[in-house]
Amino acid sequence: MTTHSRREVITAAAALAGVAVAAQADAAPSSGAQAAGKAAIPPVVHHVFFWLKNPKSKEDLARLLAGLRTLGAIETVKAIHIGVPAETEQRGVVDASYSASEILCFEDVAGQNAYQVHPIHKKFVADCEHLWERVVVYDVKPAP
Repeated sequence: MTTHSRREVITAAAALAGVAVAAQADAAPSSGAQAAGKAAIPPVVHHVFFWLKNPKSKEDLARLLAGLRTLGAIETVKAIHIGVPAETEQRGVVDASYSASEILCFEDVAGQNAYQVHPIHKKFVADCEHLWERVVVYDVKPAP
């Protein structure tokens, strides 16, 4: 596993959160983005990064991704994006050491709280937590 400083990880996550907030601002009806076909992003974003215990195991990654996909069935989840590191330019600010990530969007914090205790989420954790060695979570709301 590549070692990255806490600052590098936080910088990368902040950049990702900034993209989500910028996309939300771009999608606001007053900006005319709705007419351009851009969908508004629900205001509460839950971004999770997973590092597998066996990062070279395609089977473990497939199990994790399958488990993550089940989370989209939770009623309060308004949008879901499951991904793996993109093959983008290697730069000092890019942390591609994680195995997979999920971005879930909620209408409000209450929706995110309901997700945390939902049986589907609890089953995902019970079924998949043995696969990862590290998890980092960023919960983001729109800036004032």
